[in-house]
Amino acid sequence: MEYKVPENPSENRKGDFTPLVVVTALLVTLYLIANLMAVKIISVGPLSLFDAGTITFPFAYMLGDVLAEVWGYRTAKKVIFLTFICNALLVLFTSIGVVLPYPDYMQEVQESYAMIYTYVPRIVAASLISFLLGELANAKVLVWIKDKQESSSRLWIRTIGSSAVGYIFDTVFFVLIAFTGTAPAADLVSMIAVQYAAKLIIEGIAGTPLAYAAVRYLKRRYI
Repeated sequence: MEYKVPENPSENRKGDFTPLVVVTALLVTLYLIANLMAVKIISVGPLSLFDAGTITFPFAYMLGDVLAEVWGYRTAKKVIFLTFICNALLVLFTSIGVVLPYPDYMQEVQESYAMIYTYVPRIVAASLISFLLGELANAKVLVWIKDKQESSSRLWIRTIGSSAVGYIFDTVFFVLIAFTGTAPAADLVSMIAVQYAAKLIIEGIAGTPLAYAAVRYLKRRYI
């Protein structure tokens, strides 16, 4: 029997916030942070390794795993599309901010603001495409693995297995769309390889234990 936290707030409310609202808010926030941090490239030696937004992605995927594990693919898909819309709003309003008038004494701040936020639309465009492909694949594969397993135990197989597939879509499409033409080909290959490995490592070390804790807490307290 598959246990799920009811999606209806009147059925699972504990206080003013439902668990679904909290998980959704955290997921949206992590992706917004990742898109802003992605402007910064972390490098070691001569090669660019990965963008700083890579740090938050495994935790966002962890929350995607929790959504699919506890609420199912249908609800996870709704949250994924909501996150997509929130990221699009980030591009819209930061772009408006770039063209708004400003006082002369803020010229230096305006130039810095424009430098960051005129780059963000390309980052977010890459993120939106890779996010949809990666997160939907991640949620779908997690549910598929769960259906194939004889029991609902061994959550780590589902979280890491689904993320391994989702990260392929997420990393390859993001790097190619975001940085082609602005970074050498060797750096693009390096960024894809290192980002993919880094995401899986962070997922295994931190993301999966957090997923275990979150799923156990939700099922114990709200079911």
